[in-house]
Amino acid sequence: MVLRAPRASEVIIVGLLVHEWIEPHGGSERVLEVIAETFPTSDIVVPWNNAPWRTITPRVRESWLARSPIRNRKAAAAVALPAVWRGVVGSRKDYDWVLASTHLFSHHVKVEGLLGRPRKFVYVHSPARYIWNPELDARGDGTLARAIGAALKPIDRRRAQEAHAIAANSEFVRARVEAAWRRDAVVINPPVDVDRIMEGAPWADRVEAAEREVLDSLPDVFVLGASRFVSYKRLDLVIRAGEAAGLPVVLAGEGPLRPELEELAAQAGVPVHFVERPSSPLLYALYEAAAVFVFPAVEDFGMMPVEAMAAGAPVVANGLGGARESVTPGVSGVLVDGFAAGELREAVDAAMSLDRASIPDTVRRFSVPRFQERIDRWVGEGVR
Repeated sequence: MVLRAPRASEVIIVGLLVHEWIEPHGGSERVLEVIAETFPTSDIVVPWNNAPWRTITPRVRESWLARSPIRNRKAAAAVALPAVWRGVVGSRKDYDWVLASTHLFSHHVKVEGLLGRPRKFVYVHSPARYIWNPELDARGDGTLARAIGAALKPIDRRRAQEAHAIAANSEFVRARVEAAWRRDAVVINPPVDVDRIMEGAPWADRVEAAEREVLDSLPDVFVLGASRFVSYKRLDLVIRAGEAAGLPVVLAGEGPLRPELEELAAQAGVPVHFVERPSSPLLYALYEAAAVFVFPAVEDFGMMPVEAMAAGAPVVANGLGGARESVTPGVSGVLVDGFAAGELREAVDAAMSLDRASIPDTVRRFSVPRFQERIDRWVGEGVR
């Protein structure tokens, strides 16, 4: 007889999930949804929910911040959240466990029940970049932000000690957890819809008519960049890569940096096309059509490069960050350490020469079922 550790769903009555906040778009929100599907009886608490159409919404309870003037003002909320998380749950019911999905302060949550404190599990997308790694995120790099960060660091580290177990979404983040919190963590890579992307191809046949017109209007050969239009995503380097390779560029997404990117596009030596807020089918079709997907951000893991590879697109990614753990050099893409024109041209040329048919198989290990099995067993082992 083979003995195995019980899964959480087999031994646990009810759990609590907490998350920083819920927005319409974002990789961490997708992870939360999959965790909620894994633990279908769990309650969910967030400071606010800006995507009420998500399937998990009936289970979501918002904090009082959702009714306050600082809702959606993330910088102001960040200062308040360490205190808010200590009292937001209260003792409404007893939980067998608590799982915090965190990239800021949700792991500070305090839950007191009639039977004491349940074990706390922390799934880390990143220790708060604002305070621990402002060099990776300019939003934490100002004088005031650094002063606030210095005050919050010891509190954040102390609260991290309350966790029974910690899981990081990549080796890159695991190392940062150790440096910031002085805690070890297992690595459980986040779930990506790789099976859906592979099975739905070709996605150009699945987009709606209006989006098919957008797709048909693009160049036959182009360099693709896709993400929120914010500074740390470095979409300016996607334009630079297109210029270095002499290829048109397509930028897909939305965000506050759009005017600056449009200004760069107007000055670029190659055509730059914008695709605003693509649906998932259109985004997958863009991956399929792209000559190469360029991902210059220093990401904690990087779900979009995995999506691109699932669709068969070769990837040029920053060698620093989580993308190093998903891109297989010489098989599914190229990792670069610098973004000089010559290096970018060589990287794009090398990526375009790869066998696209072999790329999707390299990312099957990031599937949703694999993630669900691993996180279910991780929690189950922790509470037995």
